Amino acid sequence: MDEPEYTAEEWDRALTAAEATELDRVAEAGIRPGKLDDVIGQNRVREQIGLLLEGARRRGAAPDHLLLSGPPGLGKTTLAMIVAAELGVGLRQTSGPAIERSGDLAAILTGLGPGEVLFIDEIHRMARPAEELLYTAMEDFRVDVVVGKGPGATAIPLELEPFTLVGATTRAGLLTGPLRDRFGFLGQLEFYEQADLEAIVERSAGILEVEVTGPGAVEIASRSRGTPRVANRLLRRVRDFAQVRADGVIDARVAADALALYDVDERGLDRLDRAVLSALVKTFGGGPVGLTTLAVAVGEQSDTVEEVCEPYLVRAGLLARTPRGRVGTADAWRHLGLEPPPTEGLFGGGGA
Repeated sequence: MDEPEYTAEEWDRALTAAEATELDRVAEAGIRPGKLDDVIGQNRVREQIGLLLEGARRRGAAPDHLLLSGPPGLGKTTLAMIVAAELGVGLRQTSGPAIERSGDLAAILTGLGPGEVLFIDEIHRMARPAEELLYTAMEDFRVDVVVGKGPGATAIPLELEPFTLVGATTRAGLLTGPLRDRFGFLGQLEFYEQADLEAIVERSAGILEVEVTGPGAVEIASRSRGTPRVANRLLRRVRDFAQVRADGVIDARVAADALALYDVDERGLDRLDRAVLSALVKTFGGGPVGLTTLAVAVGEQSDTVEEVCEPYLVRAGLLARTPRGRVGTADAWRHLGLEPPPTEGLFGGGGA
């Protein structure tokens, strides 16, 4: 098949677009802070980790294992990368669901170099046999590999290089006690304050080489659900809008118009959030209604509604969890442009 022919001008345009895409990819990767001093927000946890790492450096030993918990998008992976970078050692990454057998974990552990950092995301979803293998690895830097079956089975101890485990979880309550107790540091990441999110938007805009005004940063930060990952995602979409439909500068008006186009309202609710609230209020009269029924009403899985939508809706004061089911607050009614019923009516009706 003949190769298509391009003019010199077409080649120049193609190369320019490819270079721009690559530069943009590199710039977006650079949004992630590379050291503790670059991290905005999470001051308490950042100071605690800094002390832990400095103490380990002065002793010339691997620091204690760290467990980071909190909702998605708050920087657990970033902090794990920073721990390795601050120590000047390698980082190995995996996730709990990917470790299905103890042999999978043993292969990873025996491949670690001296002082390296192992990051396990969603560590609460790791298979139980692998978790039990991790106990001795964390405490004694040793794994016992069982060879054979039945009465003839033999446990062969394998010594490991000293390492630091950084575990991340969005569901700390699902961790077993024995695993949690083996971490020397437990850090709880909280949702970010508005001022911190504005600073993150301005920093990321500088890295992406897009101009954002103070009011523009405020507009994006106020719709970011207290989460840096959301703030950076919204910034990239607003950047597209500003470059295509405006003069490239992100001010409050451009940000508001862009986010309205992408179905993100003034409180940071997206299409699915509003669908959940609408079903709760309009279909079930404000609740209480069971999670499964609510999920069916919006055409989503129960886990999606519970883990993606509910945490922010509860934090925003729009939804309440009760023993009888989910309930829409008076603020939820008003957010949908409806008059809330009397207070006692907010906790009646619906169905589980």
